[in-house]
Formats: sequence, C-alpha cells, structure tokens
Amino acid sequence: MRLPSLLLLFAAAATAQPMRAPPPPLDPLFAPELGDTRAALLIRDGRLVAKRYAPGYSDANRFISWSMAKTVTAVLVGELVADGRLDPDAPAPIAEWRKPGDPRGAITLRHLLTMSSGLKHTEVGEPIEASDTNQVLFVQGPQAMAAAAIAQPLEAPPGTKWEYSSLTSVILAEIVTRTLTASRDPRVRAQAYRDFAQARLFGPAGIRSAAFDFDGAGTQVGGSIIYMSLEDWGRFGRLLIDGKAPSGAEVIAPAWLDELRRPAATAGNYGAQTWLNRPREAGRPVMYPGAPASTLSAEGHLGQHVVVVPEARLVLVRLGNTKDREVDAGQRVIGRLIAGQLRNSASGQ
Repeated sequence: MRLPSLLLLFAAAATAQPMRAPPPPLDPLFAPELGDTRAALLIRDGRLVAKRYAPGYSDANRFISWSMAKTVTAVLVGELVADGRLDPDAPAPIAEWRKPGDPRGAITLRHLLTMSSGLKHTEVGEPIEASDTNQVLFVQGPQAMAAAAIAQPLEAPPGTKWEYSSLTSVILAEIVTRTLTASRDPRVRAQAYRDFAQARLFGPAGIRSAAFDFDGAGTQVGGSIIYMSLEDWGRFGRLLIDGKAPSGAEVIAPAWLDELRRPAATAGNYGAQTWLNRPREAGRPVMYPGAPASTLSAEGHLGQHVVVVPEARLVLVRLGNTKDREVDAGQRVIGRLIAGQLRNSASGQ
C-alpha cells in the first residue's frame, strides 16, 4: 500500500465517531419527569440483568409495598386453597355474615379476591380524609381494621360490581388468620401468620427481608403494608412466572397461578388481587402499552410496580414515591422497556 493511502486511512480513523454503548436499560425509569424512582431491577430467564438505586438507597433498604401487598395476600390465600382449607367458590368464612337473612352471606372468597364483594366502600374520597381506607388505616381503625371492614353493608349484590377496595384485602388477611388459629390473642394471631408466610412463601422463595405490619388485633394489613428489599420484590415477581422457587420447588400451585391471572367477571383488567395488562372493557387503554396481554403485575400507591411477563420469563420492578399524575407516564415507560427487551430477545441480544 502506498504512503498516501495509509495517510488517508489514518485520517479517516481520526475523524470517525467513537462507538457508544447503549444506555443501561433502567435509566429511563429515573427520568425526573417520572417522579422519585428509588430502586429498579430487571430479571430475564432467572438472571439479574440490571439493578439501579437512586442516591441514598441500597440493598440495605426495605421498600414499602402499599397495594402490592394485595398480591402477596392472594398467594397466601392460595396456599390454604391448595391445602383444601379454603374454597374460592364457597361462602367466605366470616361468621359475622352468617346470621339468618344477612345478604353478605352470599359473598364468596372469589368475590373478595376479585374486588366484587359488593361491600360498601370508598377507596378515595373527597376530601381525602373521607376515604374509608385512610380512616381505617390511620384514624379510626388501626386497632381492629378487619372488624371495621367486615361491618360494612352491601351496596350491590355480590358478584355484580367491581370496586377497588383495600379493606377487602384486609378481610382476606383476616380469613387467612382465622383459618390458621382460633386464638384472639393479637400476638398469637400475628405469629401464626408470620410462621405460615415464612414456611409456605418467603422461605421457599429465598425472600429474607420481608416484614409485616399488623393492626392491634393481630391482623396483617394485607392490602397495604409489607416491606421487602428490592431483590426480594424481584424474587416475588419470579414466583409469578411459573410458581417455582429458584430451587425448582413448587411454591404456587399451577391452578392458583391460573386463578391469579384469570380476568374477573366484573373487570377484564383484574385477576385475583393482581392487575392484568388488558382493557377493563372495550376501548379502554391497557396499563402497560407495548407489553403483551399476558403481562400481570402487583401495583402499589405512589408508583410501586412488580411487572411480570410469564412467557418471556421477565420481571421488572420499580419502587419509589411518585405523584398520581406521574404514574401513568411511568407505566408507559415500563411498557416501552418491556417491548424493547422482547425485541432484543427475539433478535438474540
């Protein structure tokens, strides 16, 4: 090769743009316009692909579930169903509803699981302090949340109306407790719940950081308050793929996984204490645009998300403190991230 040709090659190399690595996959979740993202991770095929914390947060932190607790509660209900101790289609085992002539006696466990009990409830009121959930959790009911929830009258026939209700999930936690122990001692009740969750869910799944909140009667706040580390929320998400622990042991029975994913008769976008990436009714948008219809999620107030795509064996967790007006934007970003991961997987990346 002649010298002028070599000089041309060197000049071209000097002016070429350097190759840029693609941005880490979780970076879009930390954009300022999406609120205060504190932690996020991505799992594919059982492998941790990416994990990121905002400054000040680390593996040492436990993050509050808010309503993601509902899905944990549903899994514990499913363990008792698998044992034959509860029946989804039988009247809910609430003695207070079994009095002659009480129409609440028609409420089944499935009605409670799918937010279709018909119990009178206002999740978010105007003003905010008028919300039943806020009153029970923080004002009038912390000593006996389940009692306050159970005492509500019907406002619709069971199975005819979908209405999101955190107090319904407290009733489910109370059913778990009453099934485990007849004791009225709050400490005994709370310990029975902890022991069962550890033996049937947390221990097999390798979840070590889980911490429960209980009311004064020893009922777990099953609609709102569980704490776990970021990676343990990821481990919980992995269970929702196939019900199996990392060891391969079955934790959630296949029939109960189907139950979690089956759309409620009263709402197409809701399963058994889980959210489904489907329109609630024709013409409605989905929660995660771009993600498959099979996607399911545990969702919590202020932007807590454990999002699972079972057929892709993909789990995405986002935890933080996001204003209501920013949550939809965050869900759209998560939908795009999932769509991108699926495209990369299809192309062998």
